[in-house]
Amino acid sequence: MRYYQGCMICGEELVYTKEYSECECSICEKSFSSNVRCQKGHYVCDSCHSTNALDIIENYCVGCNEINPLEISIKLMDNPHIYLHGPEHHYLIPAALITAYCNQFETQEQKIEKLKIAKERASVIPGGFCGFYGSCGAGIESGIFASIISEATPLTTDSWGFANKMTGFVLTELGEIGGPRCCKRNGWYSIIKASEFLDREMNKKLFNYENERPSCTYKNKNKECIKINCPFFLIKNLKML
Repeated sequence: MRYYQGCMICGEELVYTKEYSECECSICEKSFSSNVRCQKGHYVCDSCHSTNALDIIENYCVGCNEINPLEISIKLMDNPHIYLHGPEHHYLIPAALITAYCNQFETQEQKIEKLKIAKERASVIPGGFCGFYGSCGAGIESGIFASIISEATPLTTDSWGFANKMTGFVLTELGEIGGPRCCKRNGWYSIIKASEFLDREMNKKLFNYENERPSCTYKNKNKECIKINCPFFLIKNLKML
């Protein structure tokens, strides 16, 4: 049995320490240097935490015709292989944005290729990046999306600026909400703010980002929920406000 919040092995809360030490993944039994374990000492590496989830996200998005990235993200988050928190969200968010974007502005073949690129890039962002590196994965994910659709590289000019400005804009907006982290809240807000930035900079509107807000069905499961300070806490359903 796997648990979908807390420790995947036993369900106990995760404990973060200041110091890193060598530990063995309870699933693949490989050794890693980490500063997170559960209260019973279990550790699960990012690869095992996300196994199957990334393929599920990619396969769903390839066959998806939905044009609203929020709706796509909600459908994916409801899948039992997507945990409450975890690095699988680092792919889920750019995949939802890319799917909505390509379903409106590009071809199926372009969507498939962009989803593959996003999967490769997102899979190297470790869990806990938000707190330990000061850059929430949700913000970086918007940058992955921006980089891919604009074909940015370290040597491009306008597209390089576009991708970095989107990342900075989304991270600033996420920072204004504050922590603790919530992969659902930050993922949804990243989609909304990335869509706002895309509309402003490229005149491409993915959905009614000004008014649509998802209803959070995870607040009773999240022990660190910030409740009324979350922009989605009191929303009853996905609707026009």
